[in-house]
Amino acid sequence: MPVLRVLSRVAKQTLLAHECGCQPLAVAVRNISFSPRQVTSGSDASFHSVSFSETDHPKVLITGGLGQLGVGLAKILRRRFGKNNVILSDIRKPPSNVFHSGPFIYADILDYKNLREIVVNNRITWLVHYSALLSAVGEANVPLARAVNITGLHNVLDIAAEHGLRLFVPSTIGAFGPTSPRNPTPDLCIQRPRTIYGVSKVHAELMGEYYHHRYGLDFRCLRYPGIISADSQPGGGTTDYAVQIFHDAIKTGRFECNLKPDTRLPMMYIDDCLRATLEVMETPAELLTMRTYNINAMSFTPDELAQEVQKQLPDLHVEYNIDSVRQAIADSWPMNFDDSNARNDWGWKHDYDLPELCQTMLNFIGAETRMAQAN
Repeated sequence: MPVLRVLSRVAKQTLLAHECGCQPLAVAVRNISFSPRQVTSGSDASFHSVSFSETDHPKVLITGGLGQLGVGLAKILRRRFGKNNVILSDIRKPPSNVFHSGPFIYADILDYKNLREIVVNNRITWLVHYSALLSAVGEANVPLARAVNITGLHNVLDIAAEHGLRLFVPSTIGAFGPTSPRNPTPDLCIQRPRTIYGVSKVHAELMGEYYHHRYGLDFRCLRYPGIISADSQPGGGTTDYAVQIFHDAIKTGRFECNLKPDTRLPMMYIDDCLRATLEVMETPAELLTMRTYNINAMSFTPDELAQEVQKQLPDLHVEYNIDSVRQAIADSWPMNFDDSNARNDWGWKHDYDLPELCQTMLNFIGAETRMAQAN
């Protein structure tokens, strides 16, 4: 058998090393682990073949790293764990500033072999899985959304289980549907979403919980509300109006909203979102009473947001041109999140309310616009 031949060669090399007076060859022995897709028997298995000491920094891989959240999370994790311990990955070419800020590699989550090699070659211990097609984009291309959001997830789950990774997969307000309680929406309730994005996120929540109980996978998940960020462009989500309004308010003074003015949705500033992600990843496992948590900061309508922006920019003109697809999606989502379990279990607490959010966004985008005009 090939394994016996390898062991025989290693033994001979060790004996030769002793005979020639060289330093003895240290042979490391490690338990062989298997991915769930390699398990064919009905016996239970535990996949923790690779672990890291509590005194070591984790080695982090972020998939879909060029999206709204990946670059920001990489900055935070690099400050905490060291620049070279956090690897951003995507299938797109990174901008120069991202490429030079720390390790970046090409990673296609649909290529199981390539992704597995990345994890092994870089000794990854944490995997943050941000690759996904968002709500409105997913509805426009369901086959692609199904492949990226579901098949890609299966690859990530198997690799994480095989190599004993701590895996974070975000979920969303889109994981709920029109039959869910909407105000507030608790952690555990009927979901039944009506978008491929939402269906894939419910699938991710349940598969992660299953892998946790079946294989011992350290799976962690947060249901994000709509995330508002100043340093990234809207990416095709239903809540992206709440980012676009700040860009348009400063650059043109006119904003066209594709949701009705009274559409209430839960929202969060990106700094709170990224901090929550790091906090739940660092929380001792024994404190987590569930594997998927709601998190929330504020809840507002397009009209309430526009009024807050107009306190700073009174000349802003807002029009409403309703996108029926996005409106139907928003009407099926929670109006407010109950995140009491996250606050009780691991001390979650947001920093930004609506006034702070608006001031921060306008300051950041305003400064960025003035700098661009000066250049």
